[in-house]
Amino acid sequence: MITTRTLGLLSLALASALTLRANDITGTITIQHKLTKPRVTPTGDLYERGVAVPLAASQQNDPLTYERTHVVIYLEGDYASRPVTADLNQQDRSFTPDLIVVPVGSTVSFPNLDPIFHNVFSLSKVKAFDLGNYPKDHTRTVTFPKPGIVFVGCHLHANMSAVIVITPNRWGTSADPEGHFTLRGVPPGTYTVVAWHKSAGFFRKKIEITADRNATVDFAIPLDENGALIQEARK
Repeated sequence: MITTRTLGLLSLALASALTLRANDITGTITIQHKLTKPRVTPTGDLYERGVAVPLAASQQNDPLTYERTHVVIYLEGDYASRPVTADLNQQDRSFTPDLIVVPVGSTVSFPNLDPIFHNVFSLSKVKAFDLGNYPKDHTRTVTFPKPGIVFVGCHLHANMSAVIVITPNRWGTSADPEGHFTLRGVPPGTYTVVAWHKSAGFFRKKIEITADRNATVDFAIPLDENGALIQEARK
């Protein structure tokens, strides 16, 4: 007779075996030209009252580093998810960071770290919300039960914008400054790897994970001399 203890040991052994078989997906994002258009930001005195707050720099000194770190990579498919809690700060009249990647079911907190009022809202179909105006050291939260891309703004400061990418499962990340990324612990199988950039859109590639080695997939996101996306890159 199979006892409860035996079933527990078998389940543990199976989970351990699956963990041992899981492998990583690694890759590199190649971007040859600037993708993000410059934003024209009004000076603070046009819309700010009370305490003066310095405006944070909108992009890094190296534009290609900025572009690479704003590419999100994830797996398509309704696989196991591990919801998390993340912060999207409002500081120096900017959202910091201006891009976060969380799995479906996660909750994002929006703390106000400035000595002025801020507002957080989104009109995105995935999750529309308006958290109202609130002062320093206050925060409000939103839970995201569906995957997709949520664009966030502030009704009080037109320059403020951020993106929350809610991935359909626990395998999601953004590229590092050199364009490298890793999706860890993916079980054997065939998957579609997605790369997304706010200005360039979606890119997809099929990949097969085996039990004996890691897999590699690279994405090139080029523009032509006129700044238009080369359509072949979408294949």
